[in-house]
Amino acid sequence: MRKTKPKKRILLPDPKYNDTLVTRFVNNMMLNGKKSAAFSIFYDALEIVDQKGKDIEGSALEIWKKALENITPQVEVKSRRVGGATFQVPTEIRPDRKISISMKNMILFARKRGGNSMSEKLAAEIIAAYNEEGGAFKKKEDTHRMAEANKAFAHFRF
Repeated sequence: MRKTKPKKRILLPDPKYNDTLVTRFVNNMMLNGKKSAAFSIFYDALEIVDQKGKDIEGSALEIWKKALENITPQVEVKSRRVGGATFQVPTEIRPDRKISISMKNMILFARKRGGNSMSEKLAAEIIAAYNEEGGAFKKKEDTHRMAEANKAFAHFRF
């Protein structure tokens, strides 16, 4: 869009925890418009986290938020063509995009995991991210490593 920025859509908080972040996560996880199924998967996953994470203090929602925080990248690399050569330029990420990337990575790596149900896979990924391990955390580390390696090209910023 050339002229105006599109209006931000207002998200309603979820029914159980009254949190818009949960709604945003469920919207990302939803397939084929089945939001109620996505909500039940998410709530089941949090219950599993509560049972498995007895040694971790805090509620399941706090564990999930800390896990999201652990897999949130601060920088990313963007391709930029300068004089026939393509450089990977490290750039800071906008706050709303940070959250979006971390949620999508958590969902992606939960789907790739082995397990019976999606709620079990998601619970396992949440616990792994909380403990700073697992696929989503590794992806964040790789992104940061890539940005660090290409720090010399930071002056090509957009």
